Amino acid sequence: MSITVTDNKATITAFIEALNHGVDGDEGWVRFLSPQVIDHNKIIFGEEDEPGAAIEGFRQQLAAFSRTEAEHSGILVQELIGEDDRIVARLRVVGSHTGCHVRMPEPTGRSCDVEQIWIFTLAEGRIAEIRAVSDRLGMFLQLGWDWPTVD
Repeated sequence: MSITVTDNKATITAFIEALNHGVDGDEGWVRFLSPQVIDHNKIIFGEEDEPGAAIEGFRQQLAAFSRTEAEHSGILVQELIGEDDRIVARLRVVGSHTGCHVRMPEPTGRSCDVEQIWIFTLAEGRIAEIRAVSDRLGMFLQLGWDWPTVD
């Protein structure tokens, strides 16, 4: 039985739902990622460009941001588009900067609401590659951060 676009969309939906509930050490979201997953989105995560490093990047993001008290917070799927082994997710990411992250300023406690587009490549039913574009300027302005310098 081959994996369909519908199966891949279900995997991405389940992954995002697991990320939204990935608190207090519950890392159910990791099972959706290939151990060799590559994340090409390095500007904020800053993880190494090597297979599997994206898992630590997600851990850092989850530690730095919490869901807001608003009913609609976390990673909110607005649209999923699929073709072959790729799924494009248009998302709204709503949260508060309440935790520490190596590449971010001290927690501000401020909330942000930004749009992101993630492109996932799946292999054997797991996420093998991630590319993303997000409204980083909007996020930085909402959180009151200075624009980061490149090392």
